[in-house]
Amino acid sequence: MAEQVKEVIEGLRASLAYHSHRYYVLDDPEIPDYEYDRMFRRLQELEAAHPEFDDPTSPTRRVGGAVADRFEKHSHRVPLKSLQDVFSKEELFDYLDSIRAVSPTAEFTLEYKIDGLSVALEYENGVFVRGATRGDGVTGEDVTENLRTVGAIPMRLSRPVPYLCVRGEVYMPKSVFHALNAEREEAGQPLFANPRNAAAGSLRLLDSAEVAKRNLSIFIFNLQDSEGLEVRTHSESIRVLSELGFRVVPDECVFSDYEALFAEILRRGDTRDTLSFDIDGAVVKLNDLAEREKVGELTNVPKWACAYKYPPEVKETILAGITVQVGRTGVLTPAAELVPVRISGSTVSRTTLHNEDFIRERDLRIGDTVRVRKAGEIIPEILGVVKEKRPADAVEYVFPRTCPACGEPAQRQEGEAAWRCVNFACPAQQHRLITHFCSRDAMNIDGCGPARIELFLQSGVLSGISDLFALDYEKVASLEGMGEKSAANLRDSLENAKQNCLSRLVFALGIPQVGQKAALTLARRFGTLDELMAADVETLCTVEDIGSVSAESICRYFALESTKTLVEDLRGAGVNFNYLGAPQGDKLAGQTFVITGTLAISRSEAEAVLTANGARAAGSVSKKTSGVIAGEAAGSKLTKARELGVPVYSWEEFLAKFDLA
Repeated sequence: MAEQVKEVIEGLRASLAYHSHRYYVLDDPEIPDYEYDRMFRRLQELEAAHPEFDDPTSPTRRVGGAVADRFEKHSHRVPLKSLQDVFSKEELFDYLDSIRAVSPTAEFTLEYKIDGLSVALEYENGVFVRGATRGDGVTGEDVTENLRTVGAIPMRLSRPVPYLCVRGEVYMPKSVFHALNAEREEAGQPLFANPRNAAAGSLRLLDSAEVAKRNLSIFIFNLQDSEGLEVRTHSESIRVLSELGFRVVPDECVFSDYEALFAEILRRGDTRDTLSFDIDGAVVKLNDLAEREKVGELTNVPKWACAYKYPPEVKETILAGITVQVGRTGVLTPAAELVPVRISGSTVSRTTLHNEDFIRERDLRIGDTVRVRKAGEIIPEILGVVKEKRPADAVEYVFPRTCPACGEPAQRQEGEAAWRCVNFACPAQQHRLITHFCSRDAMNIDGCGPARIELFLQSGVLSGISDLFALDYEKVASLEGMGEKSAANLRDSLENAKQNCLSRLVFALGIPQVGQKAALTLARRFGTLDELMAADVETLCTVEDIGSVSAESICRYFALESTKTLVEDLRGAGVNFNYLGAPQGDKLAGQTFVITGTLAISRSEAEAVLTANGARAAGSVSKKTSGVIAGEAAGSKLTKARELGVPVYSWEEFLAKFDLA
């Protein structure tokens, strides 16, 4: 009987692995999702009933479930080096000439430079045993359990190679990225800036079940090390890796002619918006692996490969109009309404114009032809006006002096670039103030995302922050898309929010010039909301990181009658006004640290550890910086720290160094 069950389990595993490969790697499924899910559930049931047949390579491990306290360090057997960049045809040809000087008959491969997170995958006897992030190239983080959730990574190769290490790029498909951001916006959570950041953040979540929900994918682009594989060229290695079951980088090809190679680079750059994944360049490699040994490597980069980086795409379009939005702090922010134009993979029809000075400096007028690009391939921005195409009737834009939402006069403080509506009863501000108040880093109220708040405001069950703790839940339950369960969950979340620490409340109030870090500092310094409200400018200026502008803003806010009414309403609702955190320690007293890159915890959590132990979290590196805490994809701050000789720590090294674990 046991052998029969084992045979059924192994048959289901083999069938699921086959169909998973066709779906995730070949993009050519043979069966509908329903049939796959039916087999999957049957396998789960059998494995639960017969744990003696457990197998770490089972398809059921794809759903995750392991929760890590932190990621262990892993030293790469072969370093995962970065690439030297070239930015022009001339630089590329000079690079190719340098290779030909050593290897006169050299051929070159060309492949996409996938914009994601680089990882190394290790296999023993054909079974996946370990996966780690690139880290600094020498030491990364073991994220094996998270990588098991990536459907395109084979758990077992098509044949049992004694040892294999490959390098790939984990990425988030564009469609998945847009769907994820839509969900986060609905939930009132911060949006990811781009698919690359989303992939990096997802892969480093501590709960692998949450990683599984992110639908990450991977392309393998390099054979790092092997025992039992004999290949002569890079292109041959890509073919062999594909045969072993890997999803290899697509459209890899070989060139010997410089002009043909460059023409293909340009063609790929022109068509990158048609791809389902983001790229940030094209990679050129010496094809012959033995010749690579002759060409050699530098400390941080191989000399046998380079990355051609595409310049930002610039398009012309028409500035059809300028609209002004009111933010939660009353700032009037102008936005350009553009005739839709496709740039770097997406359609751009709108972009911020920042403030009145930005419009005046560029002399932007409605009807102008403007040059637009995506800064960093992410955020649309207007570079300038094509003056020779300006219509004869275009007139200078006059920034409004009244709030477009409530009609009250706007003010521009001396030294500020922004015009601001100072009417705290402004309806446009209410939506954003409530959204901010409920957000994750503020009062963390589930079920109160922007769309729900809009629904509550339109239906009349909500008009301001005070109403949140006095909602008519019967009426809430009757609203479209709600129901009794949603209303009950919202009630529970609001009750829980009443017990939040003062630091969350201070941040949630949306006081101009007071961010999350300053809110924590103020809460710790004054202890209660009443003490903070009673503080004058002089007293506030004695608080670390609170300058005169912030101090005056805080005093103005608490002097408003609308603020006093709100505070009393919150007091009456039973909202906690006291600081609940531990007293500030002094292990890091007087020290300043800079955080850069992606850590295993959020930046706000890391900064809380710093400030709780007496340190200051700074935004830039100088000679006075005590140390830099560097995570995945650390950038210029890490480079500057090394140049200045500032100590650099990983998060784990920092905790161990100062005995904070």
